[in-house]
Amino acid sequence: MQPITLHSFDGGIHPQENKHQSTQTAIAPLPLPAQLVIPVGQHIGAPADVIVAVGDLVLKGQVIAQPKGFVSAAVHAPSSGKIVAIEQRELPHSSGLEGTCVIIDTDGQDQWLEDIANGSREISDYLEADNDVLVNRIRDCGITGMGGAGFPTSVKMAVKDKQIDTLIINAAECEPYITADDMLMRERAIAAMHGIQILMKLTSADNCLIGIEDNKPEAIKAMEDALHSVHGEHHITVVTVPTKYPSGGEKQLIKILTGKEVPSGGIPSAIGIVCQNVGTCEAIYRAVAEGKPLISRITTITGESVEQPQNVEVLIGTPVKHLLAFAGFKQEKSLFQKLLGSFNASSNSESESKPRLIMGGPMMGFTLSSDELPILKSSNCILAPSQKELPANDIASACIRCGLCTEACPADLLPQQLYWFSKAGELDKAEQHNIADCIECGACSYVCPSEIPLVQYYRHAKGAIKEERATQLKSDRSRVRFEARQDRLDREAAEKEAKRQARAATAEKAQAAKKAAALAQQKEAAEEAAKNGDPANPDSGPPDSGSAESKAPEPIDLEKLQKQLDAAQAGLKKSMDKIAELKAEAENSDDPAAPIENIEVFEKAVATRRDKVKLLAQQITEAKKLAPPVKKEITRDDIEKKLRAQQDRIDKTQQRFQLAQEQGSETLPALQKGLDKQMQKLKELEADLAQFDKAGA
Repeated sequence: MQPITLHSFDGGIHPQENKHQSTQTAIAPLPLPAQLVIPVGQHIGAPADVIVAVGDLVLKGQVIAQPKGFVSAAVHAPSSGKIVAIEQRELPHSSGLEGTCVIIDTDGQDQWLEDIANGSREISDYLEADNDVLVNRIRDCGITGMGGAGFPTSVKMAVKDKQIDTLIINAAECEPYITADDMLMRERAIAAMHGIQILMKLTSADNCLIGIEDNKPEAIKAMEDALHSVHGEHHITVVTVPTKYPSGGEKQLIKILTGKEVPSGGIPSAIGIVCQNVGTCEAIYRAVAEGKPLISRITTITGESVEQPQNVEVLIGTPVKHLLAFAGFKQEKSLFQKLLGSFNASSNSESESKPRLIMGGPMMGFTLSSDELPILKSSNCILAPSQKELPANDIASACIRCGLCTEACPADLLPQQLYWFSKAGELDKAEQHNIADCIECGACSYVCPSEIPLVQYYRHAKGAIKEERATQLKSDRSRVRFEARQDRLDREAAEKEAKRQARAATAEKAQAAKKAAALAQQKEAAEEAAKNGDPANPDSGPPDSGSAESKAPEPIDLEKLQKQLDAAQAGLKKSMDKIAELKAEAENSDDPAAPIENIEVFEKAVATRRDKVKLLAQQITEAKKLAPPVKKEITRDDIEKKLRAQQDRIDKTQQRFQLAQEQGSETLPALQKGLDKQMQKLKELEADLAQFDKAGA
């Protein structure tokens, strides 16, 4: 390959490295803990679905939670033992939120799953295997990014439709104190190099650049030796990059090695690049060539509060206190304890004995609330500093607008402006200033003379933006569902009206045919009577008053039926109100899911009264049809009264229409339609009045 031209990124700082303390000894295997706490959401994306139950016996490497959706990762049992609980526990995360965890009591045997132990899962000819087989193996083994973000690797490898030119292996490890990748490259360079070859096959990249900072000479030599041993010099290059924080940031390392910049809001694959951590490469090789899932990782434990800073091979889910005990943690040096002691020296509360522990490095790590929290797939360091080593920040002072944060920002942002917007809750302006591009490296906070915790403000703003977007998305979905429901109801109403009109037309035709038949029959009878010389039908005979009285229908009392209908409607309303009241009480109770007492009785009453209302309404309709029409002489006063009433209705409708226009209401079309009908009715009444006056003249 041609010589690599290195570039530089803007900003960056040079904090004290403090890496030599943990590189004096080889990677040590950590003794098996008595209990493992395995969160099922250790990665970006949907948490995995638990597929085991309390009381189950599991073997090392057995799947205990399977991926849920495309962006997810499987979780496996790190050791053999018994599932004793599946519950919500606090997660080792800066948010301090809880998540589902599977708790395993280990049995001390550390027994592998049989098909892993006997090698039946091995893919020996992995460089000749189908890419889909390799990606599925990576997914099944729960491989995620081990550099910090925890993105599922199988998702990153889904690049079939993209042209990838360069594969970049991030081995810079720029964060102070952390040496997990450094020691991995020193001791497991061959495995890492084989993993890189697998990634090159999956991405079809033309070349691969392994970026290592120049403060790791042993790791650089080990990787170069491994490169020669696998004969990959023609496509893979070990590149030594200058030590500057945060050169290990994905976008920053891409800029250093290629000179390309990832677009704002974009991902590296958009410019033909895929970036992976060197620890992930080693895990990929173990998964493909040995069939072993990701159940352990190398973690640095360091700081002046531990007697033996070192790197250990730790099982996922191991409590932090187990690592501390192994490294010889000296709690009396804990900064947190001394700070609490200075505030309240006379108190002996339990909170004072908590050590100050940081998961990750001093720049991007976060303080743990307890040493009971577990190690995750992305936990690369446990830092236990002393008070002298990592002093606590003083109370933040006001921003003096010095601009040092802007000079230090490696993402070319305006940290000072983002601080003001985040503090004031102006999330839209923060988004306009690309707060999403902040990598939370902490360089701005490091150089701030006012000791303002800038990164914490940015994290809070990002979380608020994410929550706001989720709320908006939920609202949009609800609106779409509501509009779809309204469309369905309108369509059903239109179909129902069309059917009603069709039935009415059919009934009208039948009635007309019946009347025509009756008239024809009467005409025939009259003609027959005329032929016989009788003025009336001879067959009819004299009227029989007694017979007529027996055949006449019984008169129907419309007023009585109407009173019965009003009473039934009032009873129906009371029952429906009672049901609504019971449901509201249930929703406000401590257990909304509990059954509602007596609701079935009221629902049955509602159904019965609704049927009665329908029956009475039908009876009234039939009675009105049978009742003789009442002819009333119409006077001019009647017409004028109707005109005034119609004009009042139009005035009220116009007021409602104007109010709906001002509010932009969705009822405007319906109001306009009603107003048009009322205006037509007014014109008809005016025409009737004019005709009445003309007839009177």
